[in-house]
Amino acid sequence: VYTFLTTVCAAGIGLAIYLWIAPGNLPAEIVGSGMSNVPQNLGKLSYYDHILNVIPNNMLQPFLAGNVLSVMLIAAAMGLGLAFMPKTENREALLKAVLGFQELLFTLIKALLFVLPLGILAFAGQLSAQIEAGVIVGALGKYTLVIMASNCVQFFIVLPIFLLARGLNPIDVFKKMSPAVAVALFTKSSAGTLPVTMASAEQNMKVNKAVSRFVLPICTTINMNGCAAFILITSIFVMQNAGFELSMTTMLTWLLVSVLAAVGNAGVPMGCYFLTLSLMSGIGAPIGIMGIILPIYTIIDMVETAENVWSDSCVCAMTDHDLKGKIAEEE
Repeated sequence: VYTFLTTVCAAGIGLAIYLWIAPGNLPAEIVGSGMSNVPQNLGKLSYYDHILNVIPNNMLQPFLAGNVLSVMLIAAAMGLGLAFMPKTENREALLKAVLGFQELLFTLIKALLFVLPLGILAFAGQLSAQIEAGVIVGALGKYTLVIMASNCVQFFIVLPIFLLARGLNPIDVFKKMSPAVAVALFTKSSAGTLPVTMASAEQNMKVNKAVSRFVLPICTTINMNGCAAFILITSIFVMQNAGFELSMTTMLTWLLVSVLAAVGNAGVPMGCYFLTLSLMSGIGAPIGIMGIILPIYTIIDMVETAENVWSDSCVCAMTDHDLKGKIAEEE
């Protein structure tokens, strides 16, 4: 319920701000020039291809490619296998090895958090150079403003309201989860940030491990607030430039499409971009606009990922709060 509500709110806010700011159309010659930047092979992916990509060819490929849905499929199979294994010494040894590897990972995360300020400083310098070089200029200015404004409203207003409604202090939750949000900002991958998110939730926010280790991995895939807003805003922008009729019914239909598409998106860098590219290619829209958006997507992806991880943190905090006293702490 939480993930669905936050994602619908994110898409709805994106639509409202788009209608308010009303970005104009791009010149036809600019749209044509953008075709050279579009990854042509990805523009031709079908829904069937996306479904096939979830089923891994081998055990290592999903981890190397960052395919979160495939990793979750393997994790579910392994979890069920461990649950139904005979309770022998081999099973206990395997579980100890897995838990030991997890402790090693959390130790490495602590070292990462120690050097985090340097990483943020370096990324801020990179971002400043991009803006100074004139990446966000001209006709794309309003479009970029819509994306950024919708993400900021969701981040600073909507999600804190959700926390307040459940009796939680948004400032306190943010302080405790800020390491995960900061890592997400410059990794641009909610899946890559997942270990930091789990560590922050368990060590700083004192979330029950049964909650954090169930909620956060799932939220990494299905709780994509920033992605839902990006898919909706970008789809409407592209269709508007293509001359599609954009009635309120059409826009509300695409709101639902964006929410459902975001649920299936992988939490990896540029995941939303490629998903939107496939959707636009599927309806015959001019995907050259996606090539124009590509240079500024790095900045958009930063903000989206930070918002996604912040939303994951909020859902985890609210779920833990709702289940206080209903589940036993791990011994």
